[in-house]
Amino acid sequence: MQIPQIRMESQFAKIGMETVSARQSIQQPNADLHIEQPQADMKMRTIPGRLTIDQSQAWEDMDIKSIFQRVRENAQRGRQKLLEGIARVAREGNEMLDIHSGRDVLVEQAKRKANPPPVDTNINWVPSPFSVIIHYEPGKTDIQFQTRKPVIDARIRKPIISYVPGDVNIYLRQQNSLKIDFVK
Repeated sequence: MQIPQIRMESQFAKIGMETVSARQSIQQPNADLHIEQPQADMKMRTIPGRLTIDQSQAWEDMDIKSIFQRVRENAQRGRQKLLEGIARVAREGNEMLDIHSGRDVLVEQAKRKANPPPVDTNINWVPSPFSVIIHYEPGKTDIQFQTRKPVIDARIRKPIISYVPGDVNIYLRQQNSLKIDFVK
């Protein structure tokens, strides 16, 4: 005897998934940078040093004089000698007035003229020490400057961002099924 049988065949459903990965790209362009440094203003003023050397006294000590100096000295010496001569003549005249005192005035005057006093002599250094006069005024320097700040122009650039989102595609890869058979 044959027993009826039920045969069942089933097949599960299968799901399929396809994924597309997300993609992101970031690019950062360089910033535009412009730097300019203006020159500083500088003003400089100098007063040069001054050196003065006066050696006229040394030249006079060596008897090297200008003609104008010689004329001045000779005129002064001539005037002095004239005044001395006038004083001597006046003194001798006054002595002559006193002739009645019994002195021999003419002999005294003759002796004075015949035997003048000795001339003073002395040793001198030519030129005399410290006869050259040196004077120095140092120079001056005045420096004024004004600094200037740099001019910086920076333009930033935004980053370039590219984003493609990912995707997931879910589908039915295999359909479920159930097959039932009766076998007698």
